[in-house]
Amino acid sequence: MLNKCDISFIQVKLCGHATLASAHVLFASGLVKSNIIEFSTLSGILTAKKVQAGMLNTSSSLNDKAEDHFSIELDFPTDSLVECEPHDIPLITLTLNGAPIINIKKMATTGDLIVELSSGTIVADLQPKFDEIHKCPGRGVIITGIAPSESGFDFFSRFFCPKLGVNEDPVCGSAHCVLAPYWSKKLGKCDLKAYMASPRGGILDLHLNEETQRLLIAGRSVIVMEGSLLV
Repeated sequence: MLNKCDISFIQVKLCGHATLASAHVLFASGLVKSNIIEFSTLSGILTAKKVQAGMLNTSSSLNDKAEDHFSIELDFPTDSLVECEPHDIPLITLTLNGAPIINIKKMATTGDLIVELSSGTIVADLQPKFDEIHKCPGRGVIITGIAPSESGFDFFSRFFCPKLGVNEDPVCGSAHCVLAPYWSKKLGKCDLKAYMASPRGGILDLHLNEETQRLLIAGRSVIVMEGSLLV
């Protein structure tokens, strides 16, 4: 059984946070009886699927009820990498305060810079120069690095995007549409566990379908506030 819903994002054509939150409320409240919702967005159809939480681990809250312990899987198209412009390379070194860089690419659709650093620990600890990020192409700068072996993750990442009104996106689905194929090729596997090492942090379970070039991103959400709206 499939439920179809319209969803409206006020400022952007597609918002993963809003889709995840909307799907969670619809599933948790029982308003949707099936395990799949199709959202009609300005960017096309976006599918959200209720799945078993698996290994995802998030801290509990007063409103995190036992019946809400599930993850939500979103289905996205993958993105590709293109070569970085030569004049962008010295700029990114300054932006990242001289952090050791392994590779620099650019996201094909958005122009975001994708920078692999020498380790996930450096990714987590980095303090960039946000004023310099305004000079970079695309929406901002995505940094990534191999996760520490004891962490239980495959890679870490962060997305700095002051042009969008916030210095850092806590968890970014679109960034993983290019990071998943990148790390899948490097690590030789299609199932990946990613950690977005922002101050808030976020865990993502990823499955890459190489034939269809689609990416399944699974994550948890938690209801932290409830209220009533009088119309």
